[in-house]
Amino acid sequence: MSSHRNLSIAEIWTELSGGLNLIYKTQDKVPPQRYMELYTLVFNFCTRANGEDPSHHQNRGGGRNRQPINPSTQGAEFIGSELYERLKEFISRFAAALLDTCKDKTGEELLEQYTKIWTKFQFSSTVVNGIFAYLNRHWIKRELDEGKPNVYEVYNLCVMTWKQVIFDELNNNITSAILNLITQERNGEMITTKLVSGVVNSYIELGINEMEENLAVYKQYFEKRFIEDTRNYYTQESIDFVQRNSVTEYLKKVENRINEERDRCELYLNNSTQDLLSKTLNEVLISQHLELLQSEFEALLLNKQDEDLGRLFNLCERVAGALDQLKVIFEEHIKKDGKLAIEKIATTATNDPKQYVTTILNVHHRFSKLVTEAFKHDTGFVQAMDKAFTAFINSNHVTQAVKNTSKSPELLARYCDLLLKKSGAKANPEEGEMEDMLSQVMIVFKYIEDKDVFQKFYSKMLAKRLVGDASASDEAESNMIAKLKQMCGFEYTAKLQRMFTDAGLSKDISDKFKRSHHNKEHSVDFSIMVLASSVWPFTQTQPFELPQVLSSSIDNFTRFYQEMHNGRKLAWLLNQCRGELTSSGFQRKYAFVASTQQMSVLMHFNKSLEYTLDTLSELLKMNKDQTIPLLQSIVKVELLKIKSGETDLDNVASGDTVLQLNTAFSNKKLKVDLSKTLMRGEVKRENEEVQKTVDDDRRLVIQAAIVRIMKMRKTLKHAQLMSEVLQQLSSRFQPKVPLVKKCIDILIDKEYIKRHQDDRDSYEYLA
Repeated sequence: MSSHRNLSIAEIWTELSGGLNLIYKTQDKVPPQRYMELYTLVFNFCTRANGEDPSHHQNRGGGRNRQPINPSTQGAEFIGSELYERLKEFISRFAAALLDTCKDKTGEELLEQYTKIWTKFQFSSTVVNGIFAYLNRHWIKRELDEGKPNVYEVYNLCVMTWKQVIFDELNNNITSAILNLITQERNGEMITTKLVSGVVNSYIELGINEMEENLAVYKQYFEKRFIEDTRNYYTQESIDFVQRNSVTEYLKKVENRINEERDRCELYLNNSTQDLLSKTLNEVLISQHLELLQSEFEALLLNKQDEDLGRLFNLCERVAGALDQLKVIFEEHIKKDGKLAIEKIATTATNDPKQYVTTILNVHHRFSKLVTEAFKHDTGFVQAMDKAFTAFINSNHVTQAVKNTSKSPELLARYCDLLLKKSGAKANPEEGEMEDMLSQVMIVFKYIEDKDVFQKFYSKMLAKRLVGDASASDEAESNMIAKLKQMCGFEYTAKLQRMFTDAGLSKDISDKFKRSHHNKEHSVDFSIMVLASSVWPFTQTQPFELPQVLSSSIDNFTRFYQEMHNGRKLAWLLNQCRGELTSSGFQRKYAFVASTQQMSVLMHFNKSLEYTLDTLSELLKMNKDQTIPLLQSIVKVELLKIKSGETDLDNVASGDTVLQLNTAFSNKKLKVDLSKTLMRGEVKRENEEVQKTVDDDRRLVIQAAIVRIMKMRKTLKHAQLMSEVLQQLSSRFQPKVPLVKKCIDILIDKEYIKRHQDDRDSYEYLA
């Protein structure tokens, strides 16, 4: 080959076009030397702006004579333009020839031919783009910078020419062929997916026109028709399928179809189609059949078809608002299921806190597992579940049977007592087990509306555990208080925490007292607890006469304590005291655990084997009404007997009724707890006391809330005041509207607030 610098422009183009033919028609790999030769030809063509090229004086196509080109910018621009136009014409002719190879083909054959020639053309154009790099960097760059229209970098020029010559002619047939292939695949047939991805990639590549969005060609010529085709296909399929199959089968079908379409899009479509495709599937497969799907939800819940429930949730989650109706159904279902579970145990659960709480927890486990696993812990379903549990826990067959909405907090508190005392529901649970049990308690506690009632019962039972040294574990007790504090705040548990402090201090005081009196004669093994009267839920009962051995111990401790704390007054809670008596007056040696009053009764029988009811009442300094239930608790275990042979002292409760020590007493246990029989009679009285205390406390709490609100607001409408009071107190209990109104009247009488002079429906705060 002669030196390229000596060739005319016409000769250079002849050489260059020969190289282009080689690249486009054979697609043989261009050797590096030949590549550089072609690159140099382009360079020489673009730099032949010296006016000496004879080709510039020749007529081209009968046109005018050209003037000599001087080495100037204008000459360089002219030659760059000429090379660009010659290349454009070459690509157009070549593309037209390729088009002819496709015109007689249809369907899959057309796709095969199209992807074949496109792949070759795209590769060749990439090579040509490199060869014409000098033209891209100089003339084309200047044209683009100046905003000249219809000028592209060489690769883009090739692609745009393909679009104008081949694509615009074939796109309708090609898109139809692709959609037919996709339909075949949807029908379960095997297809050559490379044909689809190859064509789709060409559609995307054809969107490189800088005047358009990158995916404009893909969206206009393929995506639009693909989405419409998808809509038509699945509309018909879904209608046909639901007519022949169950809803659960339809759920599986839709789930599979959605997964298939997602995979299809990822495999050979552009990711930008995913959202539009998803919306179309949601509308056609879900929204158009939503009423049918929602109608099946209740049946799936009843039959515990958790997998199908999960499918239904996942599908409805894809459609805005589709879950709303399911949440309503879910809430009502839990209410019914919970009430039914309680109804089945109502006859026994009233007095069986373990059965009651365990039943609730079983229901909760079922539905919380469902919410977590099938409903993905969706906030709306969690709220629906919480509302349902709040509803049936606070109003069910057990609460209705006793006509007391506060029964649930009482039973929960008693269940806690079973767990936390030594004779608990499960003997000596491991630390981890106890933690789990207490966490389960807090699940139920969360739904209790009258948390103040729970607090009262829990406080009483904690006090008894601490006084009776009956706690299974101090750590477990502290853990439970910490959980209550976390949920309800410091104020809720302040007294409970103080009880613990008192119990610890009392142990130190008791140890000091024992050390100072261990050498005293006639002393008994005596432990005490000093309790703050403002904290502990105990009240003094009517005093009674203690045996000398007990009264002397009390006197000794009183003197000891007053020496430590001059001026402090002790009020003895003898009704909370317990002791142990040993007896050798029977065939076997027994130990009796008894209340202080029971001990006082039994110790009198050391002097005589029988007493009349009046005599015992006089010795104890108690009235007969108090003495009868006390004596009956001992008669019940047959340690005392009624001389007339009766077993119930209430039936023969005259003053001269004789009670005898049963010298033939026998029991399988060597240690007999008499105090339990006395405690059973206390439960009803305790419930009445708690309810009265709760009512009194609520009045004060409501009044305090009203004053706080009015102090801040100064003037307030009745309805708004009611609303704010109910809202403020809802975390502790559900105030009854009549009680709130009554408290408003009380505060008006106390002159904390008054009715507005001009608006009787409003209140004013009085400073």
